[in-house]
Amino acid sequence: MKFGIGQPVRRTEDIRFVTGHGRYTDDLHFPSEAHAAFVRSPYAHARIRSIDATQARSAPGVVAVLTYADVEAVGAGPMPCLAPIGGAKPSPKPLLAKDKVTFVGEAVAMVIAETYAQAVDAAELVAVEYETLEAAGTLQSAPKAAAIWECASGNLCFDWNAGDEKVCAEAFANASHRVSLEVVQNRVVANPLETRNATGIYDTKTDKYTLYTTSQGAGNVREMMAGLVLKTAPEKIRVVTPDVGGGFGMKGFLYPEQPLVLIAAKALGRPVRWTSDRTEAFLSDDHGRDMRTRGELALDSKGRILALRITGTANMGGYLSQYAPFIPTLAGGRIFGGIYRVPAVHARVRGFFSNSAPVDAYRGAGRPEAAYLMERLMDVAAAQTGIDRVELRRRNLPAPSELPYKNWSGVAFDSGDYPHLLEKAVKSADVAGFGVRREQSRARGKLRGLGLSYYVEITFSVGNEPAAVKFADDGTVEVRVGTQSNGQGHETAFAQLVGERLGVPFESVTVKQGDTDWVNGGGTAGSRSLNMAGGALMQASDEVIRKGKAAAAHLLQAGSEAVAFDVIDGVGRFSVGARSIGVAELALTLKRDRITGFENGLDSDATYTGKASTFPNGCHICEAEVDPETGKVDVVSYRVLDDFGRVINPMLVRGQVQGGVAQGLGQALLENCVYDPESGQLLTASFADYAMPRAEDVPDIEFAYEEVLCKTNELGAKGCGEAGTVGALPAVTSAVCDAIGVAHIDMPATPERVWRAL
Repeated sequence: MKFGIGQPVRRTEDIRFVTGHGRYTDDLHFPSEAHAAFVRSPYAHARIRSIDATQARSAPGVVAVLTYADVEAVGAGPMPCLAPIGGAKPSPKPLLAKDKVTFVGEAVAMVIAETYAQAVDAAELVAVEYETLEAAGTLQSAPKAAAIWECASGNLCFDWNAGDEKVCAEAFANASHRVSLEVVQNRVVANPLETRNATGIYDTKTDKYTLYTTSQGAGNVREMMAGLVLKTAPEKIRVVTPDVGGGFGMKGFLYPEQPLVLIAAKALGRPVRWTSDRTEAFLSDDHGRDMRTRGELALDSKGRILALRITGTANMGGYLSQYAPFIPTLAGGRIFGGIYRVPAVHARVRGFFSNSAPVDAYRGAGRPEAAYLMERLMDVAAAQTGIDRVELRRRNLPAPSELPYKNWSGVAFDSGDYPHLLEKAVKSADVAGFGVRREQSRARGKLRGLGLSYYVEITFSVGNEPAAVKFADDGTVEVRVGTQSNGQGHETAFAQLVGERLGVPFESVTVKQGDTDWVNGGGTAGSRSLNMAGGALMQASDEVIRKGKAAAAHLLQAGSEAVAFDVIDGVGRFSVGARSIGVAELALTLKRDRITGFENGLDSDATYTGKASTFPNGCHICEAEVDPETGKVDVVSYRVLDDFGRVINPMLVRGQVQGGVAQGLGQALLENCVYDPESGQLLTASFADYAMPRAEDVPDIEFAYEEVLCKTNELGAKGCGEAGTVGALPAVTSAVCDAIGVAHIDMPATPERVWRAL
């Protein structure tokens, strides 16, 4: 079917984006709106002795100044942590700092004025008296520093253990080969093109709040804010998220500024808006990664893995964000060891508070960390055992006949052909001819290296997700979902799904998202959107067909004859013998004639329940050149072969993989968020100090895929949004190590770091 499943359809939403007709939160303006600016702590760790806002309140244009006392007066709760893994110690962070601050950039007061410039100027007049305390700016300095939270001795937040320590120890004792490696997951800043923002409105007549904000799911923001922070009924809050300029995980959480603009709007009786500037974003957005891990691998004489042992530490920042403890533990921990046969695993990960911005999910959220450690260990094991890197992986990959294969944690890999993908990727990348290319680079004075990784990731395809299909009076179809596109192309993919299932024109399907008054769903995270919202749309479409058969039986006077529904030449029709009616015509007829029992026509909704996760997997092969005089790394070739199950739109998938690889390459070679270990000052608070990948840093990324349908959802799809990053981190680092002849180099492999290694 044209524009149906499997077709490379151009993104319909791109037309408005590239012509300047996108509608983002900051494009929305409301009568009598006021502007907010925040007073943020210049210290990483300090007690607040006093806050004097007298001058600020009398400054030109100032409407109000809010402090913790105002937050307390309305009974607002602290920022929530929804994943207290391993008995994580509490860190009750109020919306505005009460008696102490725990990181540079923490909001202390909120200034509201007629214009943004007036609010910024007045914020400088708020006098805050601080008593500075000993700070722990990094993961390494945290255990030795003064306690940030009273209940956390040595700043230990949690101590998570998984697996069988005794069985693992026995496997190591009997192993022919034992390899170990310490790796660093450098801290990164998400830096989406659109910074965070929020506009709050309060209606006194209905006692209802409306929040306009960029997010990865309006429903998640509403649920967290209503029950945990503002402590009001969810139906009293409407959250609207229009177009979103990138999220990468960072916009999947609740931030203090969102409930604060609602509190201010109610207090002032007028809309209050706030938009982060870029420095604020560096200081106050949730960061990603920031782990240090020691991995140990035990192998037998033939290179088969016997056991994996992991000992890690993770930085939580100044307080626990919503899912912070989940990321370095269960998020990636369930697939420690990757897709390989790893009979025994023991993992211990400890999380520490530090005087830095909170850390939470960033593209991949734990799975890149797990894949990076395992793939780097496989390279080191290959070097130590003398077994070729590809052969070592081949010996440890389960064959299709072994599926479903349960890993050490009980996760069942249901589908895939991992040895085949490895072989095909190696052949397509001409690994056998790499020696010739290496010599050609050497002749030009460059060192060339080849890196590879075989990754697996686990998507968050569980829980419930609603969706709705509605027919408009003009014959078009409106699809409502509770997930949120922030660059993935959902509007196109979901229209393809519904268009094919119902046999309605692709161009007649409009996807509506980002409004809790439409559908209150679970948002976009963990590569869940296609499986969950797509599953809900398929069920809603099936309900349309069920209703349609019943209605068509009445209109077509079927009597005892069964009504059939078929999509022929792209058109969906209900038929009885020679009589038939199209699905769109039937929907319009039912609404127009108000036929009893079908007053809503064929409009249908459904809630999909995800029963199991999916496991995207594939092989990344990277070639890099290093200038031995400067240490500069150039990625000169990059190939990916993926298994994402059913591919709805190859063009969208290619874009997602390329974007994910670019972010992985950025972390591997360039990006590094650095705090001073003693003062906790952020040293990389702008693009002058924090290196982002540019076009010249990213080569053409050759992408191919094979469809091995998963068995855990009707679509057979596995998800693709984060896979590029999961595979890229180890592949790029592997190429650099191979080029300069070292076992390992920590990310980011900057020119200085590479030069020193040489």
